[in-house]
Amino acid sequence: MKITNKWDETFDLEVGEWVGFKSDIEQEGIVKSIQRSRQTLIVENKDGFLDGGTEELLAFDDVWEIAGFLGS
Repeated sequence: MKITNKWDETFDLEVGEWVGFKSDIEQEGIVKSIQRSRQTLIVENKDGFLDGGTEELLAFDDVWEIAGFLGS
C-alpha cells in the first residue's frame, strides 16, 4: 500500500516490513496491520518499545521506511 508521511515521503508499505518512528527516541518495528480507513498502522517489536509494550498504533504521518534494516 502506498502511504505518505508528514515529510511528504511516499513509499509502498506491506505487512511484515520494518518502519521507523520517533517517540522520545527513534524506534522501529514490523508492520503487523495496515488500517487504510484510519490511516494508521499497528507495529510490533517483540523486544519491546520504550513504554514496555510490544505493539504500537501509529499514524501514517509519523513513520518512515527502513530499507535494508538488519532485522528484516
